[in-house]
Amino acid sequence: MVIIDALIAAAAFGAVWTAASARIVKQYERGLVFRFGRIREGVRAPGLALITPGLDRFRKVNMQIVTLPVPAQDGITRDNVTVKVDAVVYFKVVDPVRAIVNVQDYRFAVLQVAQTSLRSIIGKSDLDDLLANRERLNQGLEIMIDSPALDWGIHIDRVEIKDVSLPESMKRSMSRQAEAERERRARIISADGELQASHKLSEAAAAMQRTPAALQLRLLETVVEVAAEKNSTLVLPFPVELLRFLEKEPNGDADVASLADLDAVKSASRRTSG
Repeated sequence: MVIIDALIAAAAFGAVWTAASARIVKQYERGLVFRFGRIREGVRAPGLALITPGLDRFRKVNMQIVTLPVPAQDGITRDNVTVKVDAVVYFKVVDPVRAIVNVQDYRFAVLQVAQTSLRSIIGKSDLDDLLANRERLNQGLEIMIDSPALDWGIHIDRVEIKDVSLPESMKRSMSRQAEAERERRARIISADGELQASHKLSEAAAAMQRTPAALQLRLLETVVEVAAEKNSTLVLPFPVELLRFLEKEPNGDADVASLADLDAVKSASRRTSG
């Protein structure tokens, strides 16, 4: 009976010992064992890890990528514009021993470096760079933060500038500038259209000058178009045939053209009077 009690007690002690010494390390974690304050060699891989209760202290380190928002930082750009910029940092632990031993709180340390680096970037950049060249600024921030983070066993995956807040006066100034730029472009486009139209009109005038009959036909077409309007009255102060005496036709086709023009004018007159 005593032996059975001893076996039961030993089994119970073994179960308690095993429960106290067993640690579960998840797939995205790594385990560190400290014995009397000194880290033991070897990082515990995912799975079951055993320690000595009372002697060892077990600590888990998350190896996942951490998303760390950087609060908005006030600063003055190189062109003397007050802005407020916030960002986000993506990092992960690559060396769990250095991340725990070399720095007290690696999250807080990365946050402080990110804030100071962001302020430094703001002071070195123009407003146009903050608004248009964010990719280059993101790379610069990543390099500035990654340099000290490597000593802590941290790798900066990437850094992104989230938002750039401007004062209301600057927003109004930029709005007026954009409006003036759009108006300038509209005027340039209108001027280009006028220039092209003047070139075409010049070519048409030159062609009509070489062929006077074409000018008369165009005049008659205009008369017909005006006469087609029911609410318009066409007044011809002198016969169109008198214009033929001011022209010098090279051949006898002028008489035929005059007759055709006269018929068109008579038709237009009848349509107007009707």
